[in-house]
Amino acid sequence: MPIFSSTCKAAAIAALLSISMAGSAFAHAHLKVEVPAHDAVVASAPSSLRLEFSEALEIAFSGVALSDASGNSVATGAAALAPDSNMVLLVPLSGRLAPGVYTVAWHALSRDGHKTKGSYSFTVRPG
Repeated sequence: MPIFSSTCKAAAIAALLSISMAGSAFAHAHLKVEVPAHDAVVASAPSSLRLEFSEALEIAFSGVALSDASGNSVATGAAALAPDSNMVLLVPLSGRLAPGVYTVAWHALSRDGHKTKGSYSFTVRPG
């Protein structure tokens, strides 16, 4: 007679998998806060983008690409870490954004070597 039933074995495997996945989930720089916010409609064009992550970033391998509703690239300045936090990415905008929808595609490398990426959109309302 087996010591463990198949139900117990399945539960043990599930527990081990969840523990191993939880460890890796906490080892990535996840986007926590963005300004302008995801799906925000702003009254005036922002002069910069601010992205706050859950972990410290390697600035040389982190940044954003900004595009308009047609998918055209929008010029930005060089991404930099905030002076007071290595978890905040600041991206100055080179010019004033026209009214419309914009997509921010971001990529980040945390200091522990894990890569993450994502995107979100915001809208500049006609003034």
